Amino acid sequence: MDKLDAHMHVWQLERGDYDWLTPDLGIIYRDFGIDDVWIEASHAGVSRTILVQAAASAAETDYLLGLAATDERVAGVVGWVDFEAPDAAAQIARRAKDRSIVGLRPMIADIPDPNWILEDAFTPALEAMLVNGLVFDAHARPDLVNVMTSLATRYPDLQIVLNHGGKPPIASRELDEWRRDISTLARQKNVACKLSGLLTESGPYSDDVAIGDVVEHLAECFGANRLLWGSDWPVLNMAGSYSQWVRQSERLIGKHVAGHETATWSGNAERIYLDRTGV
Repeated sequence: MDKLDAHMHVWQLERGDYDWLTPDLGIIYRDFGIDDVWIEASHAGVSRTILVQAAASAAETDYLLGLAATDERVAGVVGWVDFEAPDAAAQIARRAKDRSIVGLRPMIADIPDPNWILEDAFTPALEAMLVNGLVFDAHARPDLVNVMTSLATRYPDLQIVLNHGGKPPIASRELDEWRRDISTLARQKNVACKLSGLLTESGPYSDDVAIGDVVEHLAECFGANRLLWGSDWPVLNMAGSYSQWVRQSERLIGKHVAGHETATWSGNAERIYLDRTGV
C-alpha cells in the first residue's frame, strides 16, 4: 500500500533558527535530511512526505520550499508566516502562489497565551489562508484542543489539521479530559487529525493496547475520512524507530480503521493537503 507521511521534519543546526532544539534533546540534536530515513521509509511503503516547519522563521520555510522544488519525494510543505506582521495576509497570499505550500503552522504551543490565535488581529491572516486554500496545521498540546474548537467554530470553512492527536497524555494515563475535548473538537467538520507523535507521548505505555486506546477514540470521533498518518520523524527517534512506528500503525489502523486503510495512509492527506484545484 502506497503511504504518504503527512508529518516529517528536516533541519540543519547551522541555520540557527531552531530555538527549541538544544543539546539536552540528545539523539535528535543533529542535522536530519530526507535521505537519512528514506531507506526505512521506502521499505515501509512510503513514497511521499509532507515537510512541516520546525522553526518560527520565513527562512526555514524558504529552505523547505527549496527542497520541495528539487525532490519529488516532497509532496508539500507546511510552512510558517509571522501572523503578527502588519502584512501577514499579503505574505500568505504571496506564499500561496507556490504550489508546494499546502499549509501553515504557527507554533502556538510555544506561545505563553494559549488563546493567542483567537485574537481578532489575526482575522485577516486566517481569512487569507482560507481564500488561498491553505490548511491550518494545529501545533499540539492538550490544553490547546479546546482552543482549536473555538478557532474551528469561528472559521467553519478553514481546514484545520490537529497535529499528533492533540498530544494525549498517554504516559500519565490521565486521558479523561483529553477524551472529552477531542470529542467536542471532532464535531467541527472542518477539523481533521494526524495519527502522529503518539509514540513520543506514550512513555512506558507504548504497547498496542495503550496507544490503540487513543487511536480507537480518535477514529470514533473523527471517522475514517478525517484521519491522516504521519511519523513526526525525526522527533520520533526519541521514542522508537521509523520502521517500528509504521509496523505498529499498520496494526492499529488495521484494527481501528478497518476497511479505510488507504484513506488513512494516503487518501485523506491527498484530499486535504494536495487538492487545491480551483484556488
